[in-house]
Amino acid sequence: MCGIAGWVSYDADLTRRQDVIDAMTATMACRGPDDSGTWVRRHVALGHRRLAIIDLPGGRQPMTVSTPNGDIAMVYSGEAYNFTELKDELTKLGHTWETDSDTEVVLHGYLQWGDAVVDHLNGMYAFAIWDERDDRLVMIRDRMGIKPFYYYPTPDGVLFGSEPKAILANPLAAKVVDTDGLRELMAFTKRPGWSLWKGMEEVRPGTIVTVSREGVRTRTYWKLDAKQHTDDQETTVARVRELMTDIVNRQLVADVPRCVLLSGGLDSSAVTGLAAARLASQGEQLRTFSVDFLGQEENFKPDEMRDTADSPFVRDVASLVGSAHQDVVLNPAELTDPEVRRAVLRARDIPAGLGDMDTSLYLLFKAIRGESTVALSGESADEVFGGYRWFFDEASVNADMFPWIAFRSAMMTDRTSIYTPELMRTMDLESYLGDQYRSAVDEVEHLDGESAVEARMRTICHLHLTRFVRMLLDRKDRASMAVGLEVRVPFCDHRLVEYVYNTPWSLKTFDGREKSLLRHATKHVLPSSVAQRVKSPYPSTQDPGYAAALQQQAKEVLAEPGHAVFGLVDRSWAHRVSEVDSATMAPADRIGLDRLLDLYHWIEMYSPELQLD
Repeated sequence: MCGIAGWVSYDADLTRRQDVIDAMTATMACRGPDDSGTWVRRHVALGHRRLAIIDLPGGRQPMTVSTPNGDIAMVYSGEAYNFTELKDELTKLGHTWETDSDTEVVLHGYLQWGDAVVDHLNGMYAFAIWDERDDRLVMIRDRMGIKPFYYYPTPDGVLFGSEPKAILANPLAAKVVDTDGLRELMAFTKRPGWSLWKGMEEVRPGTIVTVSREGVRTRTYWKLDAKQHTDDQETTVARVRELMTDIVNRQLVADVPRCVLLSGGLDSSAVTGLAAARLASQGEQLRTFSVDFLGQEENFKPDEMRDTADSPFVRDVASLVGSAHQDVVLNPAELTDPEVRRAVLRARDIPAGLGDMDTSLYLLFKAIRGESTVALSGESADEVFGGYRWFFDEASVNADMFPWIAFRSAMMTDRTSIYTPELMRTMDLESYLGDQYRSAVDEVEHLDGESAVEARMRTICHLHLTRFVRMLLDRKDRASMAVGLEVRVPFCDHRLVEYVYNTPWSLKTFDGREKSLLRHATKHVLPSSVAQRVKSPYPSTQDPGYAAALQQQAKEVLAEPGHAVFGLVDRSWAHRVSEVDSATMAPADRIGLDRLLDLYHWIEMYSPELQLD
């Protein structure tokens, strides 16, 4: 896992701009604390920061291979989980090796197959290749969008990076946020290709972007296709079990300490059980980590999204599989520390406003990094298998809108109530959301003869796998890589995604519950308590001290009447919420305070030029 950056300029001599590529690369230091390197030629400059996972001494980058017609250079972030098989295949085709790294295998794969190397890869990756044979840059992102990748077209080329901060370190990139960028931040739809920053784009998942003297060309190499599912229930469960076992086994391969993120829910517990069994067969003990909040279990109160505390289920799993388990317990002071909030903002580059769900994730990863370098996660199982509550809420499923936006609860509230009326008129979010929803639905392919229910649920699943999950994957990648931790997501293996996507909804819920296929495929490694547990989302603190600390910080922001944040946030709203009883504060108001504070610190840190009209 690494951070990459680069600059292509067909009208300039970049050998004179070493300082700029160094600055761009330096912004990725958190993603790659182990090594740094650059490769500069007249029209291209590549930068790389390395987090060493496989072949610790031999995987340095940028990596190059020479041909009679010019060099090919690559900067690569991610992991190819099938690199051993690919290496064997390429060896038979005459390739020789200088390292044991998966990076060299991917580079030689490009040498052998060109852009079609993507058809041979199983993994998570974002990489860029400069091909001197025809002076072109090839940028490739994994199928599900696990690894982030951004680019910024210029008049004579392009800037690119794992994160926006790498691009913004180049003087050609302006720190401008316009109405279009802010609108998507507020809408929560994850428009394909969106970046908050004007002029910057995201390399879309499953896409190849090619830059040459003729300009920028984009090609989609993978998408979710509708295919007939012919397996019966027993065969389907067996196939999911087979895939999950193979995926977890592949993703445990590393030359550094590994662990699993364990929440006590079905998803992470399934990964834990499979990983523990694999390591036990090799004579190793699995390490597991969980996040919790001071006093949460003793004082837990069920709410609309969470019926039970996580801790008892975590203990059941750890006891069953015999893992070396550690709880990372956080208090309100840690969760509301302004320095931690700023660290999260630096990691994400955007004021996401997720509050303790972001800060706790960052602090969890920071604690894990002291013990492990690779962690497996249960992220994305809800999108793949259909686990969210709104999948089973008739009004949300049938709404002419994204179901996570249509779903109504105290926790899933209007995300725009904190903003000024003037800003909301400018944003016209209702029209934007409608346009985005129709565009997303138009991408869905259907099978002839599908029932109305199956067609609708295919659409719902597609929306989650192409929109919602990408928000969560970006969040997890940024928070983990900010502390140099590689998080792997077994449920995003494209083989599993394709297979389960095309499984009828009636099979996905054959036992009358959410995620039936996953529950039955992995019940052999689960305690009965977890196998029967109802879906519970990522934990959030219930301590009223958290809300009280937010109120105090909001009052400090209100003491700066001329601050730019009040061009976005309604001052009267902020004043009202800062004075209510923190012990009885509505969830929507607490979420709003987090959003206010994120915006405030983001403006302070980035000094963006806001172009809103």
